[in-house]
Amino acid sequence: MFAGVERVPIVSEGVANVFRLLAPDDVQLLPVTVESEPERYFIANATKVVDCIDEVNCEGRQPYDQDDPHPERRGAYRWISGLRIDPARTEGTRVLRPMKFKIAFIVSEEVKNALEQVGNLGVLFDRVTGPRGGHGVT
Repeated sequence: MFAGVERVPIVSEGVANVFRLLAPDDVQLLPVTVESEPERYFIANATKVVDCIDEVNCEGRQPYDQDDPHPERRGAYRWISGLRIDPARTEGTRVLRPMKFKIAFIVSEEVKNALEQVGNLGVLFDRVTGPRGGHGVT
């Protein structure tokens, strides 16, 4: 599930626990009520926004127009295909959103592996480091 602006994920208690354990300084967890669901859920807000896009190795990018009526979008991307980030620029962050493409919710390989152990996530992971193709981190 996703909520509101920039597709903020709504996560189960199991997923929240992974973030609490492996990325406590990178994710803010806000409790929410999901109608007709007895389990606890949380909004997972990535608190780190990092300038880490490897623009040269992305397949394609479409920037917002420079005259976009929303000044915060200027210099950012409307979409990126084949997103690649430069791990050297992530500053050791385990969960982040790229500065110029905040719709992407990036997790480290370690966090990805732990999330997969929770199971039934309803998400796909795409590798955003190294050569294009294959699955891994997003």
